[in-house]
Amino acid sequence: MPRKRQEELLLHELADDLLVYDLKRHKAHSLNKTAALVWSRCDGESKISDTVASLEQEVGASVDQSVVYFALQQLDRAHLLVRERGANTEIESRISRRQLVGKLGLAAAASLPLIVSLVSPATAQASCRPRDAACTLDSECCSGNCRGNNLCA
Repeated sequence: MPRKRQEELLLHELADDLLVYDLKRHKAHSLNKTAALVWSRCDGESKISDTVASLEQEVGASVDQSVVYFALQQLDRAHLLVRERGANTEIESRISRRQLVGKLGLAAAASLPLIVSLVSPATAQASCRPRDAACTLDSECCSGNCRGNNLCA
């Protein structure tokens, strides 16, 4: 398993999803339970078979390893995995969601890994500016406080 990216990310757990906000790319990613479980196992040491076993325990049914590879593809596309020099970070052959449903059956579709990503507006487009953003007026900052160093508090 590759390693998950941990720098410049904000995490927020919901009932069945994990929200990951990428501070570097200004994107929010919603990982369903399956994708979040695969991402949590991305420690650079776990094996695909260990992750499959964890998923099987979680869903109480047999899980094909292609589900894990599909989740890794999505995590990689969302830039949530670390690309290490010299390490074999190639994710096994690309598989589409349609191919996976065809292979596993429609009943399995609900438990497939899913990542929904949204781009957040640039600071200039947002209704207020976040902490440490450049400012000239208190009203520009979400906190309502533009400090003397022209940064939002």
